[in-house]
Amino acid sequence: MTEAQLVRRIARGDATAFDELYRRSAPWLTARLRRRCADDEIVAEVLQETYLAVWRAAGSFADSMRGEEAGGWLWTIAARRLVDAFRARGRHGALPPLSVAPAPSAEHEVLEAAVGGDVGAALDRLAPELHQVLTAMVLDGLTVRETAALLKIPEGTVKTRARRARLDLRKALS
Repeated sequence: MTEAQLVRRIARGDATAFDELYRRSAPWLTARLRRRCADDEIVAEVLQETYLAVWRAAGSFADSMRGEEAGGWLWTIAARRLVDAFRARGRHGALPPLSVAPAPSAEHEVLEAAVGGDVGAALDRLAPELHQVLTAMVLDGLTVRETAALLKIPEGTVKTRARRARLDLRKALS
């Protein structure tokens, strides 16, 4: 069963479908949140709030889906909840610790292992906005629509940046 089918079933109140979506998506969602926040308590809180929002909003998302997977939608919810948690903690004078370890991100490690050498160096030289789009679409496997939602930019901008990234990589490697 696809994530889209699970979301449609969740919209009808199917708790088993919700459990399956959680089982499939919670590990990668937790890992992405931990890369952005070093406080496990906040990560757990954001994860819980994310899935509560999924349960409540599955109907509206299911109505707008055209066979897409739910990864971008889940990450958008989680990222917004994380920002809310940072704002709430900031108002109380205790900002949560950000994950700013000098270690490379998981995406960077995967890219280095997969491509390394000249390609890895060319990827490192990409403008940050191009690298973000490439990471979302290639590593996270998100669609143009999901990437646009995640990065809060228009779909046309995602397409343009993806094309620019390909052209820049091609130029750097020739």
